[in-house]
Amino acid sequence: MIEAVYRTEVEKLAAAEKKFSASLPPIEALRAWMLLFVDYIAAKQIIAPVLNAYVGGPSKLYEGSRVHIQGAIDALVKRAIKSGDIRRDLEPFDLLRALIGVSHVASAPDWQQSARRLVDILITGSRPVK
Repeated sequence: MIEAVYRTEVEKLAAAEKKFSASLPPIEALRAWMLLFVDYIAAKQIIAPVLNAYVGGPSKLYEGSRVHIQGAIDALVKRAIKSGDIRRDLEPFDLLRALIGVSHVASAPDWQQSARRLVDILITGSRPVK
């Protein structure tokens, strides 16, 4: 059951990329998806202890989800680069790394608010230099 919850969260991220791309300007679609990714991290932290208790660990489950998550952010970043909203040298995985990094301080009660602020900082810092 916990595995199903995890897979559902990953599927939401993958589906959100298409939904946000269809309904929002490129930079706003990227921002909305990154905010949803913060929620995904929060959900993953809640269920991680149970997933880690699986025989053999959750590495196969995580490996499969990585493909979907990476594909979603790659598509969003490419779209934002094409529109000129963000700089051409941006690596999509750098955005994920920053958000994952802030989740490692999840013992702080306000880590999610901090992560949401970080999304706006990352978006601002990703704009082309003029």
